[in-house]
Amino acid sequence: MKKTIFIAAVIVLGGLLAGMLEDIRPFGIPGATPMDDYFIVHAMLDRSAPNVVTALVFDYRAFDTLGEAAVLFTALLAIGALFRDGGKRE
Repeated sequence: MKKTIFIAAVIVLGGLLAGMLEDIRPFGIPGATPMDDYFIVHAMLDRSAPNVVTALVFDYRAFDTLGEAAVLFTALLAIGALFRDGGKRE
């Protein structure tokens, strides 16, 4: 009974994976969206940024960037806490 359920689950998951692989774009060919053209044309004018990347990261997506920085900072603190020796020397 368990073996039959396992085989059925593998077949179903394999079928889902094969279906998803058909929708993947080839490597190096990004998918275009309507927002791409807007950002390329308006980013530097709207945000007075020196380039488009800076405008996107620091102006359009500032809260997202702040959240990513907070996650990285928390991870660094956790790693530091794991590897510290506590100042105890014997």
